[in-house]
Amino acid sequence: VRQARISRGIADADRYPSVNASGSARRTYRNEMAGDFSGTDTFNLGLDASWELDIFGGVRRSLEASDAELAATEESYRDVLVSLLAEVALNYVELRSYQVRLGVAEANLRSQEETWEITRWRHEAGLTTALDVELARTNLEQTRANIPALRSGIEQTLNALSVLVGGIPGTLDGKLGERQPVPLPPEEIAVGIPADLLRRRPDLRRAERELAAQSAKIGAATSKLYPSFSLSGSVGLDALSAGDLFDADSFSTGAGGIISWPVYTAGAIIRNIELQWEIQAQKLIAYRKALLTALEDVENGLTSYAYEKQSRESLLAAYQAAELAAEMSRA
Repeated sequence: VRQARISRGIADADRYPSVNASGSARRTYRNEMAGDFSGTDTFNLGLDASWELDIFGGVRRSLEASDAELAATEESYRDVLVSLLAEVALNYVELRSYQVRLGVAEANLRSQEETWEITRWRHEAGLTTALDVELARTNLEQTRANIPALRSGIEQTLNALSVLVGGIPGTLDGKLGERQPVPLPPEEIAVGIPADLLRRRPDLRRAERELAAQSAKIGAATSKLYPSFSLSGSVGLDALSAGDLFDADSFSTGAGGIISWPVYTAGAIIRNIELQWEIQAQKLIAYRKALLTALEDVENGLTSYAYEKQSRESLLAAYQAAELAAEMSRA
């Protein structure tokens, strides 16, 4: 973004006159007679100014392109921030999910250890077969095997979060190591109309600004077909000795104008205009692609959210049934 701002400042500088200061001191030797050289000193101080009049809008269009490119770069920055925040949120939810799942697995492990002990005692009493004992042990060991993977997932997610916030792995272990519940989203999400939702996407705004910048570049290229007008002026001091440099007789001024018009360039200007139009066609396709991708993302997100809510309702019903089955089993 800082680079784009500097580039925009360079483009803006073309709207103003340029002034150059110069100074010189010179001695010239002449051979007036054989072996006799005489020297002449000249001293000069001056200011030269020039200003190209932007009659056909080439500079204005170049500045317009720089403004659009700066805006596109700022939208790219916002897009990176959105992606970063999304990664942080996803990893945080995943961390809390791992922690809750680890707590459930440890509770299951304790319960299945108790079940295995009860099944073993019943087998010793002749109330069950050895198959029941081995099945209970199978469930126990499968649950025990899942715990290391969950702990590994917690460590990896903590390391990912540490890196995402600009720290080394392990930076957030102390802050996030304690188990907390999974944060829940609101029941309803107000998305508004699709047009409003799309306007909030920085990737789409960036594509639109890139298209606008290329449109302005076409205008800048087209201005090369027309003549350019420049005004120039100079103020100087010229003298044969340093002491006389600031006398009134040493003062000189000059002013003039220049008209420049490319008469023959072997079609280079026309080809450049055609090139800018082709690049604009590519930018337009990229904008349409960004638009369609954004629409797809929004529709997929809303659809997934709606179906996940249905899945959650079924899981809640299954959870309630499992609680009732657990109470009956305890009885």
